[in-house]
Amino acid sequence: MSFSIATSGLNAISQQLGAISNNIANTGTVGYKSGRAEFSALYAQSQPLGVGVTGVTQSITRGGNIISSSNSLDLAISGNGFFVVRDTTGTTSYTRAGYFGTDKDGNLVNNLGMNMQGYPVDANGNLQVGTVSNLSIMSGSIPAKATSNVGFTANFDANAKAPGKKFSPTDDTSFNNTYTTQIFDSLGREHTLTQYFVKSDTVENQWKVHYYMDGNSIGENDIKFGTNGNMANFADGSTSRDLAFAPTGASPIQIKLNYAGTTQYGSDFSVSRNQGDGYASGERTGQQVDEKGNVYATFSNGERMLQGQLIIANFANPNGLQSQDGTTWAQTGSSGSPLIGAPGSGLLGYIKSNALEESNVDLTSELVGLMSAQRNYQANTKVISTNDNMMNALMQAV
Repeated sequence: MSFSIATSGLNAISQQLGAISNNIANTGTVGYKSGRAEFSALYAQSQPLGVGVTGVTQSITRGGNIISSSNSLDLAISGNGFFVVRDTTGTTSYTRAGYFGTDKDGNLVNNLGMNMQGYPVDANGNLQVGTVSNLSIMSGSIPAKATSNVGFTANFDANAKAPGKKFSPTDDTSFNNTYTTQIFDSLGREHTLTQYFVKSDTVENQWKVHYYMDGNSIGENDIKFGTNGNMANFADGSTSRDLAFAPTGASPIQIKLNYAGTTQYGSDFSVSRNQGDGYASGERTGQQVDEKGNVYATFSNGERMLQGQLIIANFANPNGLQSQDGTTWAQTGSSGSPLIGAPGSGLLGYIKSNALEESNVDLTSELVGLMSAQRNYQANTKVISTNDNMMNALMQAV
């Protein structure tokens, strides 16, 4: 009986050594989660039978350290969840190893060539939330886009005095303030929209705006403010005015200039927003992923275009996932079905770009466990050796 009990101990410790050696071997593996062999005493009613290993459990819910990386598509999850990837056969796997890049077709893939899963965008760049597919980043260039909307928010100085003279763009004493906005035509050429602001000397809380495009007048408007300092909407109830300009060799420009949020208080003239939606053509220079998992292509003209949003998945019992090659896991009945969503939603973690999650192996603990397992193994072999000596002594006595 003692021989079989000691043998069960050797078998169990061998499995423990397998788990420890696998942990030590994967100390430097990104996204790896350590495992441990769990022992259980064996009995036949009250008769001791030794020890068995009930299983090798994983420490999936314990995160590893997040380290910085120079690759913009190296990603780490800060918090709960797994990246969702799919191979060429359509099999879905889950991983914490954030080695991602692009293939020759611009698809986002991990270091095993598995496609990152997420919400794609439509032709207008709108996220198709609820539709999960492979994510990709466009290549090449983007054409120029003519400016059609400009957001302009400012505070006009309520203490300003009316110039009291005829306006002239060349006479800076004939206006109170001026500001310029960059405008693009359909060919991507730059134009300058200049606004000259003149306080009325006849109507209280009213200013006249003179518009000049590349030095040529294209119209004027009155802006009124209420006694509370907020802008009173124009006669049509809107906060915007339409401007038109016909550049040589390009399509006519129709601009909606929106003054929403503009005020008149007793402080210096200041502009808090001055942004148009046009841009020149540009070549793709790289990509970005924000903490919400939004994937952008970046361009030489300073623009970035949304390409999709990666998703992450969590499970009711993450430790029930089955380990696979490539530091990936597969769903099992024990893990439950995946709960999929955008990073940062619910209990899901956030994305860290230019970062990777290290293995969560505690090397010191593993080495101590290795020495302890070695002593236990030696003790069990001693039991077998002692049992053998006793059997030899008995045989000699017969």
